[in-house]
Amino acid sequence: MAGAALVGLALAACGGGTDDGGTPEAGGGGGGEVEVFTWWAAGSEKAGLDALVGAFDEQHPDVTFVNGAVAGGAGSAAKDLLQTRLQAQDPPDTFQAHAGAELQDYIDAAQIEDVSALYDEFGLTDAFPADLLDRLSTEDGAIYSIPSNIHRANVVWANPTVLEDNGVDPEATYEDLDAWMADLDKLKAAGVTPLSVATTWTQVHLLETVLLANLGPEAYTGLWDGSTDWAGADVTASLEDFEKLMSYTNTDRDGLDWPEATQMVIDGNAAFNVMGDWAVAAFEEQDKKLGADFTAFPVPGTDGTFDFLADSFTLPVGAPNPDGAKAWLETVGSLEGQVAFNKAKGSIPARTDADPADFSEYQQTAIESFGSDTIVSSLAHGAATPVATLNAVSDATSKFTTGASDLATYQQELAAAVQG
Repeated sequence: MAGAALVGLALAACGGGTDDGGTPEAGGGGGGEVEVFTWWAAGSEKAGLDALVGAFDEQHPDVTFVNGAVAGGAGSAAKDLLQTRLQAQDPPDTFQAHAGAELQDYIDAAQIEDVSALYDEFGLTDAFPADLLDRLSTEDGAIYSIPSNIHRANVVWANPTVLEDNGVDPEATYEDLDAWMADLDKLKAAGVTPLSVATTWTQVHLLETVLLANLGPEAYTGLWDGSTDWAGADVTASLEDFEKLMSYTNTDRDGLDWPEATQMVIDGNAAFNVMGDWAVAAFEEQDKKLGADFTAFPVPGTDGTFDFLADSFTLPVGAPNPDGAKAWLETVGSLEGQVAFNKAKGSIPARTDADPADFSEYQQTAIESFGSDTIVSSLAHGAATPVATLNAVSDATSKFTTGASDLATYQQELAAAVQG
């Protein structure tokens, strides 16, 4: 998507009290305006933001929400503008970021505050699962964001009518990528687009699921901690599978973003799409029913693994209204805020005390999986690597999928990107 203009750049500076460490005092929400910077500008993302704002207005009627949303797939446009503002010492009061390694660049640049004290203040230490808290915490135990949700990245979305009409069993299950690609071959021979994809970040998203499918959760995680060799034969085989999967995709992919690629499946113009479970809202908004109009299953080879990412909110250093930011963070972590937000967005709450019955059929399966599956961190969505690493991976992937590099060069560039 093209970038959209930022709303509400000029805000009244309305600072709140701080403790000796520079973070807001307990009990904040001292009025004024709070600029909330996100990339939730359209579709289910905007619906989720609107629902969260509704909960915020009820919990903190003395603080005025100011929408700082910037459009762009996976937040690329927003992150560029945000970095410009942070470097100019013009931060919003709070900004959206993916929880995990994506935050490291902001931490290293001393651009965000440790908010771990707020976890005790808001009762989040008991409300969030221990595994999630571990993934949010740095080595010294600090936590720099509060998650609003949990998303699963390794999901295949399918149109059962397209499959059945072209000789593929819509109820088929696939143990691995090879079994799935056999059906993709059938669809391609029938003249159907087997697999829809969009611009570069969606291709990186597909890449991470291929790596996970072939390497398994332990070796996949090893790609990011250095224990798995990027030059190894298993990675080469995974890149070969990625190359083959890209051969099944639509030729106009680089001009699309994820909603258009998902819509191809909804409209019957493609059979499959690999996308995070924010896509479920796109189906449901158009009155499509799980099991009848669309199906969803883990990327072949990844069943039993939950490829995790979470949207979260931070407290920037120098926030104009830190007490207003704290009020927003309180709503983000609250049961009421998480239920309202996730029902609209299609993700699941980070809290364990939410009632699964309040959510859709798909969301209930995701809640169950998150509680029982092996959890790994998403590459494309900031959980596994810092921003600079992801940018280098994205650049290498774009070169490869547009024909500007061969597979051997691609593998070398990926290794260099991750190893720095």
